[in-house]
Amino acid sequence: MNKSTIHPDETLLTAYSAGSLPLSQALCISAHVEHCPTCQQEIKHLNDLGSELMQQLKPSPGSTDLKAQLLARLDSLDETHEAPTRIDKTISRCLHQFIKNGYQNLAWKRVSPDIHSVELCRDSNGAKVELLRIKPGGAATTHTHLGDEYTVILEGSFSDESGLYQKGDFLLRDASHQHRPVATQDGECICLAVTEGPIQFTGLFSRLLNPLIRRSYA
Repeated sequence: MNKSTIHPDETLLTAYSAGSLPLSQALCISAHVEHCPTCQQEIKHLNDLGSELMQQLKPSPGSTDLKAQLLARLDSLDETHEAPTRIDKTISRCLHQFIKNGYQNLAWKRVSPDIHSVELCRDSNGAKVELLRIKPGGAATTHTHLGDEYTVILEGSFSDESGLYQKGDFLLRDASHQHRPVATQDGECICLAVTEGPIQFTGLFSRLLNPLIRRSYA
């Protein structure tokens, strides 16, 4: 297991433990936690604390109809249970629902000569969940963001103006950040990226593409 050095802040981890994050953000936290013993321990601590607080709550009487519906639902799940599929241990567990046969078999689309992407889903809040694949030494165009961007490195590594990021690292970028990610030369970099708004190119000529980027994001 890789030991990540860049982590979600305590607010995000607490919301993740409480189950109050949107799906898109929760996927990123889960992918990071899988690679990070430090955050695994923090989540365990938060879960234990939440359990203690729940013990202090006075239970309310449940509906008989609701109980019957729940039991019927559990019975139907047992009847339709399928044999487990073979798990690809190179893929984060939280992404198995989207990635059935490894990264190589996804429907990657060319974004630039250096970058391919594949959209996994859209969250109910409009956030886009996708994978980005950067070839060794490949670089993105300098940009900022019109919404928060959450990134977890799944394979390889990349750097930008703020430092070097490796497998398992978690990054949060917003409109105050301007950067140009560059994959390291030793291998391709695959990232899980959640964007809550389109990126905004800042270069003299590349920013002419911003209207197209905004339309394609919608």
